[in-house]
Amino acid sequence: MTGQNGNGTCRIAVASGKGGTGKTTVATNLVIQAAEAGHRAVYGDCDVEEPNGHLFLRPRIETNRPFSVEIPSIVEERCTGCGRCGEVCAFSAIVVINKKVLTFPELCHSCGGCWLACPEDAIEQGSREIGVVETGGVQDAVDFVQGRLRIGEAMAPPLIKAVKQDAPKADLQIFDAPPGTSCPVIQTVRDADYVVLVTEPTPFGLNDLRLAVEMLRELGKPFGVVINRADLGDEGVTRYCAEEEIEVLAEIPDDRKVAEAYARGAIAVQVFPKYRQLFQELLDKVLDRARQAVA
Repeated sequence: MTGQNGNGTCRIAVASGKGGTGKTTVATNLVIQAAEAGHRAVYGDCDVEEPNGHLFLRPRIETNRPFSVEIPSIVEERCTGCGRCGEVCAFSAIVVINKKVLTFPELCHSCGGCWLACPEDAIEQGSREIGVVETGGVQDAVDFVQGRLRIGEAMAPPLIKAVKQDAPKADLQIFDAPPGTSCPVIQTVRDADYVVLVTEPTPFGLNDLRLAVEMLRELGKPFGVVINRADLGDEGVTRYCAEEEIEVLAEIPDDRKVAEAYARGAIAVQVFPKYRQLFQELLDKVLDRARQAVA
């Protein structure tokens, strides 16, 4: 199928309003099932602050590319201390005190405004390494890409963008988003053809699902919901989805055997045959909804 990017690739993002709902469980099982069904599939771990998809997919890492962002570099002999650079910076990454320019690279969003605004051409483009992008494969069936943000860094979106750009071309790309509804999540889902929201039937799950739904509706993204551990908790999530006319794509039961397999780093569809049908049905629905969305 042809996704909204126009290159024949369908991009699916798997997201959640909160951590611990089973988002990575769904994403990894979905990509393995897609490969079993004959798709050339890619798994992209966009949770760059704490990627853990590799714990289950166990890829062979073939490339490790340092990733840097642009930051301002001051040419002091040209600088007059006019302060224009600090005036245009919305993040206080560059300030001028007593005609002395101070830069705070960890706050810089690499917008380029400061060097465009400088009347003396006293700011050049420097760089700062914030993480790495790793690529590889899973048993010759799934291509794998992940980002690893350096500890203490706050600028996850540029690295997430790099992960998506480095994802090999395939007919299906599945991107595992960070939890929540902040900028890193938006960067992950913004060009997805369809988003799978994973939640749990608890008050906390419902609260954060509402936030995620509001985010996706604001972005105009088509989405559906997977309820994990569906036979526990209460009916709040089910009622909410019915009231808001949100499709429940699948309900995954609370299964001790699956939890034990998860603790060993095992993939449910590879260990328990009954889950192959569940995830195949989920995959079929997701691909069908994505086709409808881009038609």
